[in-house]
Amino acid sequence: MQGRASTVAHAEPGPPAPTLVPIRSIGGSKRDRQRAIRELVAHDPIGSQQELAARLNGRGFAVTQATVSRDIAELGLVKVPRAAGHVYVTPETLGGAAGGAAAGVGTMPLSDERLRRILADIPVTIGRSGLILLVTGSPGTASVIAQAIDESSLTEQEGTLAGDNTVLVLFADEARLLAWRDRFDAIRSSALEGRTP
Repeated sequence: MQGRASTVAHAEPGPPAPTLVPIRSIGGSKRDRQRAIRELVAHDPIGSQQELAARLNGRGFAVTQATVSRDIAELGLVKVPRAAGHVYVTPETLGGAAGGAAAGVGTMPLSDERLRRILADIPVTIGRSGLILLVTGSPGTASVIAQAIDESSLTEQEGTLAGDNTVLVLFADEARLLAWRDRFDAIRSSALEGRTP
């Protein structure tokens, strides 16, 4: 292409290009979505991730089951048996206002009230292997139970280890294990009877 001069276009200053809204913010922010999840499980019996995703989509949040699954884990939601079947609840619902990180665990006196409320909501069984007690609850409840044990006045244990539905409670000797078991059974009985020991 001889003889033709190439021209270079120079952009003149003009109005700025429009700002595009990222696709992920169309349905609201993660914080808004998680706030909506908390509201939904607080007010309605929601028993599955698919049901929660459908409710969120109905509120204008474009979510997948995988997103809902991550949110459930981040919010610490657990499934507990209710009249409507197994439904999601927040840790605060299980343990009341006094439980959880918002309570300032290191500054509060030890109390069995949160453990008592959790044991009233989550049926548990106890097994034993050597100097280890196995406290088994509903699927997804072990971390809530273990935290309530750790925050309670039960101090004979060396520590707790939570899986999905089973908490391992570790002891240094037989005497501590037996003392802990007696106290735990008393707390559980008072929870089931609805009275304080």
